[in-house]
Amino acid sequence: MRTSAPAKTETLMKTIIEPFRIKTVEPIRMTTREYREEVLRRAGFNVFGIDAVDVLIDLLTDSGTGAMSSEQWAGIMRGDESYAGARSFHRFYDRVSAITGFEHILPTHQGRASERILFEITAGPGKVIPNNNHFDTTRANIEHSGAKAIDLVIDDARVFKSRHPFKGNMDIDKLELTFKKVGAESIPLVMLTVTNNSGGGQPVSLENMRAVRKLCDAHDTPFFLDACRFAENAYLIKKREEGYADKTVGEIVREMFDLADGATISAKKDGLANIGGVLLLRESELAQKARNLLILTEGFVTYGGLAGRDLEALAQGFEEVLQEDYLHYRLRSVEYLGENLLAGGVQIVEPPGGHAIYIDAKEFCPHIPAAGFPGQAVVCALYRHAGIRAVEIGSLMFGNGDSAPDMELVRLAVPRRVYTQSHLDYVIEAVLEVYSQRDKMKPLRVVESAPHLRHFTARLEEVE
Repeated sequence: MRTSAPAKTETLMKTIIEPFRIKTVEPIRMTTREYREEVLRRAGFNVFGIDAVDVLIDLLTDSGTGAMSSEQWAGIMRGDESYAGARSFHRFYDRVSAITGFEHILPTHQGRASERILFEITAGPGKVIPNNNHFDTTRANIEHSGAKAIDLVIDDARVFKSRHPFKGNMDIDKLELTFKKVGAESIPLVMLTVTNNSGGGQPVSLENMRAVRKLCDAHDTPFFLDACRFAENAYLIKKREEGYADKTVGEIVREMFDLADGATISAKKDGLANIGGVLLLRESELAQKARNLLILTEGFVTYGGLAGRDLEALAQGFEEVLQEDYLHYRLRSVEYLGENLLAGGVQIVEPPGGHAIYIDAKEFCPHIPAAGFPGQAVVCALYRHAGIRAVEIGSLMFGNGDSAPDMELVRLAVPRRVYTQSHLDYVIEAVLEVYSQRDKMKPLRVVESAPHLRHFTARLEEVE
């Protein structure tokens, strides 16, 4: 007689396994160091210019690079491609509403589209948008509107060895000082990025979110979340914040969204899909402005630049991402990568966060100054040595020629449900081998770049 399995099984085993079976595989093409050297030079020492077929392990981003489940692929086949009011939109809407409690839910083709709409209707010249740390597209969309983006993360975030459990937190005193300096009328909204991508993938506590909410209320200012990795942040709250161990991830997620007046979401992260974004709004008048702009630039309000099949995949993905077995495996995998790099002498942003490990590039290659782009030098060395594609978060991404950011990081972003432990073991071995030969790494200089988001298209050369 067949019996159904329990929803959650208890185990005393030490080994954390992937809570899924592999059903479809994609081959990886093996390459030689000589071939990769040629590819790297052709790409102008910018790994964004390298074809994916020439990459062995791709840790460039976790955005849209995950593997979808069999249920998501089934949803792809069920997709309703009606232009207006499709069944797929209503499934998407109902799922997001159940998770977040929001009424005004606008689909977009990806997170930066949500950001562009939000800041076009709220920001502009003379305005200031505080955040713990703005990521690249958020900052770019704010600055494109004419506003100023400022980072107010706590000081512990810049101390790599600090084990503060919530290094993504906003500094409340700095936020209060910002209100006093520029005036509440100049701050159309305050934002918190959860988890804090530019700050090492570190989570934000609910205690901190409540403090930001309280200060925003005192100044009659809306509070928004950049919630690309809302489920990972919630799971880290469950593991690290007092009083939440017995809460479900879904309950914690709802508490997070209940504090906010709105949110932007790139559903290519915790939506577990390859494309898609969401803009959440509480205020009806603001939501109407957003709908008008959405129709102008993205599509009708019930598809927002997405196919019906994409909305089906997102609806299922937002359900699966709250499964705690998945989140346990996901965060433990990233932690495993970080622990082994630390054990090998490579300094990372501690403790390991949610979606990625961030290497301290200044410590990795101290002979290369910020002007020589140490983070990009590490990225190039990893590709040259082992075919691993990572991304620099430092002077190339955020520098402006006159000043360098506080941290020079190399992010190893782990795609969801894609790589096994042996792949991560390969990454660990490669990073440690490059670290042992770091004195051979050369600085770089920019020879061609765009005025915005230059790290995507810049061309560089090594300096002898």
